[in-house]
Amino acid sequence: MVCLSAFSQNGGEKTYKFLNIPTSSRISALGGFNISHIDGDLSFVNANPAMLTADMNNQFVLSYTNYVSDINLGYAIYARNFEKAGIFSAGLQYLNYGKFYNTTETGEILGKFNAADYAINISYAYPLKKFNFGGTFKTIVSDYWEATSFGVAVDLGATYKDTASLFSAGMAVKNLGFQIKRYTKGVREGLPIDVQLGITKKFRHAPFSISLTAIDLVNWSLRYESSLRTNYDNGEERQENFFNKLGHAGDELMRHFVIGADINIKNVFYISLGYNYRRRAELALANKGKIVGFSAGFGLCLKKFSIEYSFSSYHIAGPVNYVSVKINLDNIMRKNG
Repeated sequence: MVCLSAFSQNGGEKTYKFLNIPTSSRISALGGFNISHIDGDLSFVNANPAMLTADMNNQFVLSYTNYVSDINLGYAIYARNFEKAGIFSAGLQYLNYGKFYNTTETGEILGKFNAADYAINISYAYPLKKFNFGGTFKTIVSDYWEATSFGVAVDLGATYKDTASLFSAGMAVKNLGFQIKRYTKGVREGLPIDVQLGITKKFRHAPFSISLTAIDLVNWSLRYESSLRTNYDNGEERQENFFNKLGHAGDELMRHFVIGADINIKNVFYISLGYNYRRRAELALANKGKIVGFSAGFGLCLKKFSIEYSFSSYHIAGPVNYVSVKINLDNIMRKNG
């Protein structure tokens, strides 16, 4: 007899959403998404398999972050170039949700268990003049104690690089796949398919580049209604915060774009900055946005290895910190030899 309606985030619609979490310091620093910044960084391959190039041969990247609370995220990838077959990479991505208590309905503790998601990735790329084409095959395992799932997915990507104009572009279609083993019999959940486009422009007389990445292009409607935000009644707009000043269409459009900037000093030291409007619009508190949605990081790049760090502000409760190490095994073996 009484009907109520409620609106919330666009969450819980897909499975294996951990696949969209940034896996390295550099990507996280650039706002969490970047598919067009081409500079020989192996950690970008998880964002776009077409970023895999022959000059990444025998490189290894290891990344770790304490994501939120006791949730831990890790990523490792290794690349190898075969003269006849081409360039391949193998990676492992995991998200461990920490320990949980197994209890009875009355609260009696019977034990503890862990919950985690894993993805094993095999990537291949092929160059064609100014273009590079790549693909990644993902084997996905989700283990939530009594609820388990197994699936497969494919990422497809392409990049274009014009060295003369210092311009590059990228396109990626991510997470095309399906569940093989479902959490619940008879209930098949879709994967978080995403189409992304990106461009990067470097400046000729300055060690500076800027990137613009468009995400979630298969779904225009990313905005959700909330009583804390603007209400549109009879065409009249009541503005209550910054985001509503853009209007519905402007807000929807901005949620699809991530801005990144990179300052690279002679390939020895870099500083990366990013701004994710959607993250700020969804997670910033009213009148207490602070730096939510912003991210930054830096890296020290030596001949044998590189050390990188970044932080991303998801909420005023605290940032997410990433640490990555990149090792050039060719330089280490050459020195030892």
